[in-house]
Amino acid sequence: MEQVQLVDRHNRPRGSAPRSVMRRLALWHRASYIFVFDAAGRLCVQRRTSTKDIFPSGLDLAAGGVVAAGEAMHVGARRELFEELGIRRVPLHWCFNFTHVSPGLHLHGGVYRVRHDGPVTCQPSEVEAVEWWRPEHALAQEDVTPDTRAALAQLLEAGLAPEPT
Repeated sequence: MEQVQLVDRHNRPRGSAPRSVMRRLALWHRASYIFVFDAAGRLCVQRRTSTKDIFPSGLDLAAGGVVAAGEAMHVGARRELFEELGIRRVPLHWCFNFTHVSPGLHLHGGVYRVRHDGPVTCQPSEVEAVEWWRPEHALAQEDVTPDTRAALAQLLEAGLAPEPT
């Protein structure tokens, strides 16, 4: 059973719990967000599967997920990037940490970006499909997960999205 790193509202570790308990009780936890951009400045947008425990069939603007108990944020980010999209051996650039609260979701997130121009290999249990969109177009979609929307908006506002080459 997957154990999730729990934290308090100030991001101080507070033990662990099974993922199902964290979701059911909307407990504070940590999550990683990895925005994948190609050389043209397009963003890799994922369609979540209908079986996801939160935001089924929604659009994810970042790879990532909950941080496992005892796991460092950057280690979780690399793990999620490989699990969801099959991407590894790319420089992982930390951008910022942020706090997100929405109905049923309380988290402290670590935001990263990578550049990747190669193929992606979707994890069938989590990712239905991917498309490459301009970040502004992605933000304009209605069915975007609220946490990835907030993180991308903050990334763009801070001028941290890579310039097209």
